[in-house]
Amino acid sequence: MPDAKHIQVYDTTLRDGCQSEDVSLTVEDKVTIAQRLDDLGFDYIEGGWPGSNDRDAAFFKEIKKIKIHHAKIVAFGSTRRSGVRAAADRNLQLILRTGTQVATVVGKTWDMHVREALRIPLNENLEILNDTIAFLKKHFDEAIFDAEHFFDGYFHNPEYALACLKAVDDAGVTLIALCDTNGGRLPGEIEAAVTAARAVVNCPIGIHCHNDSDVAVANTLAGVSAGAVQVQGTINGFGERCGNANLVSIIANLQLKLGYHCVPPAKLKTMREVSTLVYELANLTPFARQPYVGRSAFAHKGGLHVSGIQRNTATYEHVDPALLGNDRRVLLSELSGRANIVYKAKEFGLELDTANDKIAVLLDELKRLEGAGYTFDGADASFELLMLRTLGLAKEHFNFVSFRVFDDKWHEDRAPFSEAVVVIEGPDGVRTRNSAIGNGPVNALDSALRQALLPYYPNLEAMQLVDYKVRVLDNGAGTEARVRVLIESTDGKRRWGTVGLSSNVIEASWQALVDSIEYKLHKDNVKPRAKAASKHNGARPRSARAAENAPARAR
Repeated sequence: MPDAKHIQVYDTTLRDGCQSEDVSLTVEDKVTIAQRLDDLGFDYIEGGWPGSNDRDAAFFKEIKKIKIHHAKIVAFGSTRRSGVRAAADRNLQLILRTGTQVATVVGKTWDMHVREALRIPLNENLEILNDTIAFLKKHFDEAIFDAEHFFDGYFHNPEYALACLKAVDDAGVTLIALCDTNGGRLPGEIEAAVTAARAVVNCPIGIHCHNDSDVAVANTLAGVSAGAVQVQGTINGFGERCGNANLVSIIANLQLKLGYHCVPPAKLKTMREVSTLVYELANLTPFARQPYVGRSAFAHKGGLHVSGIQRNTATYEHVDPALLGNDRRVLLSELSGRANIVYKAKEFGLELDTANDKIAVLLDELKRLEGAGYTFDGADASFELLMLRTLGLAKEHFNFVSFRVFDDKWHEDRAPFSEAVVVIEGPDGVRTRNSAIGNGPVNALDSALRQALLPYYPNLEAMQLVDYKVRVLDNGAGTEARVRVLIESTDGKRRWGTVGLSSNVIEASWQALVDSIEYKLHKDNVKPRAKAASKHNGARPRSARAAENAPARAR
């Protein structure tokens, strides 16, 4: 067995994690995840139950074609059926065909399940457990036993639950994973039961917890404290009902807080990346508040907190986010203080002193806008522009004159479309009118604005909108409610968010679109290209722009 300080990591994302009601992974997805977990340094990767579905059977065929450097691929199944010898059991034969080095089988250890689910005598279940493990040991390098409902079984009938463990231990089992299958036990109970189990068996003990009481990670740590040498769980806590124990948090706690070794420190820094990958392949939005790797895990909003981390990050952070591949973020809201502004300015490459008079002006404007319904949590680009304008450092790359949007649907069987007409003044003071058709008003506005600006700023060609969210703010106002639009854009090198607010969703979208383009031009710091005179629709000096033409915006 490994050194006492090493805790084996056994991942069951590809099997137990796929039992989550909102998770479905293709064979290709599962192979990709297995490769990343192997690279991360996991010891065991459970590929699935070959006897339950064709997809899991296909995974074991595909994974043979992949070079796995560290982890052991595990085939999962259940103990043999009643009345059938292990050698003749179809489920066990299918596990054999996978060709893996390691087999894990689940079996009953709670007397209530034996009587009511299996409906067999308690002694017969002991024979099934012993026979199954003895058979697997003849064909696999390692045979792991998942003691299903062990903790419930132990607290209802400890003598029988421990007898089940003794039955597989006598058969030469490699490791017993004690399972809190219903997820209903608490850390003190886990620790007591693991201690009792270790006293009656010679083999190592592992721990497998579910999260129905929201303590799966704590229960897993309690199991390790009592002597478990293997932790089982899933990436991001995916799993049936409320999920499995989250290996991301377990590994971080064991390695950073308790001094155990789970994965190489250099690989620990890729944990957020792996977490995000699994979310993406499962087609799920990452949980922003997920400990250690969530986008909000090291986000600071209150002015007191920001002031503290500027002096010493340990004041409001329990670990360095970089250890998990995460980032520290400072948010801006009505709760912000001068420290928030100074910190964000530094992020933007501006050195400000807390005594700067403009900070008070900016802070007042920020709080006013937040009170009106703006949010800059996901719109750093809009705030950077607001800061630059307040400090007198902003450069406006074009002037808005007007826009119109038309929506048409010509036939019931045809999709509607939108046409936008945008009039701007370019950096040369020339007024230009451009129109474009899109599959919706925002798409049409975006296209028309780009057409107007591309002759001046060709670098906008690389920019595209990648996310668009609308939030209704006045729930009781019906269709008259104010809406907040958040837009995320990218140019292939970076991503940025902008915000708009209005009772008109088109106006709110326009505000966010304009900020997005202004931010791109600001960051690229490009000079406008001269436009051919023949393409001008008539010149008008910028200074002649009527103030009433400009919409009310967060500027």
